Amino acid sequence: MLDATSSYKPWNAASRGRRDDRTGPRIVPETARLSGNRYGNRPTMKDVAARAGVGLKTVSRVVNGEPGVTPETERRVQEAIEALGFRRNDSARVLRKGRTASIGLVLEDLADPFYGPLSRAVEEVARAHGALLINGSSAEDPDREQELALALCARRVDGLVVIPAGDDHRYLEPEIKAGVATVFVDRPAGKIDADCVLSDNYGGARDGVAHLIAHGHRRIGFIGDMPRIHTAAERLRGYRAALEDAGIPVAEAWTSLGVTTPERVRRAAEEMLSGPEPVTAIFTGNNRVTVTVIRVLAEHSRPVALVGFDDIELADLLQPGVTVVAQDAAALGRTAAERLFRQLDGSLVAPERIELPTRLITRGSGELPPAD
Repeated sequence: MLDATSSYKPWNAASRGRRDDRTGPRIVPETARLSGNRYGNRPTMKDVAARAGVGLKTVSRVVNGEPGVTPETERRVQEAIEALGFRRNDSARVLRKGRTASIGLVLEDLADPFYGPLSRAVEEVARAHGALLINGSSAEDPDREQELALALCARRVDGLVVIPAGDDHRYLEPEIKAGVATVFVDRPAGKIDADCVLSDNYGGARDGVAHLIAHGHRRIGFIGDMPRIHTAAERLRGYRAALEDAGIPVAEAWTSLGVTTPERVRRAAEEMLSGPEPVTAIFTGNNRVTVTVIRVLAEHSRPVALVGFDDIELADLLQPGVTVVAQDAAALGRTAAERLFRQLDGSLVAPERIELPTRLITRGSGELPPAD
């Protein structure tokens, strides 16, 4: 309790720091700013010239690596640059050369493990060409994809690598005509002619389901992504083709496409595994579906064979190991980026569709025989 003799004094924000409330964090103003610059006021070449005691042209020569400066003068300029924290503003160079030395990458989902190696491969190719990579995620939203792609174009990127969420890319036609190199990867462009680099989704799915058939399965379920997505539709087509090749009729109850949330996938798997004629094997359409189905099968008493499209981390450590149709995400990204820079150097003319092969990796789950 406070009384007349209390040493309590009102909070003085100016002299002792401030709080947004009495229980919140204390914010103490910084008093020892080295340069005295306000945020956003970057040092300029004029500042460097004044500190080094040289002319602007001399600073420009040092910054751009041009000849004509003595070692002693270059040393003074470099010391001034380091002391001030000067960084070259490339805007003027961009206007002169018409290039920003940057490319944009529009992904579907930055959190999806599949896109990690793909993004890294694009970045490595960009770096080898002296370019910066800027990426963002569409979250599988066509409007967000368009917004992000056009925002990157507005920032004058030299090219775009796009994993499309939508099926109409005519909005990019003016940008492509204006010289923005564009390559689509994992899925083709919609309603425009453009380079695209894809995996053999149809052939990979067909091989994966044929593998299950070769191990005696006749009731095989398919759980995939939303049917409007190119990869999901192609993998469903491959699934159907494998069954038809074997003379096995396709029951509609064996297929389920939709969002890849755990709740939806779990529901689809449990429905396929129940009833008088449950499936004896499941083919999953991507890595997210596979993970959920593994959890469902772990709770299931009857052995069920599983082949998944896309490899997953630790797939070889499970019991049994998970048999997968693996696509090379890094090769997709690398091929797309190399194609992009070939566009930029003028060595490509007509758009092409490039399909990379998939690989069946057998680990045990796809080799289980039917339980009945």
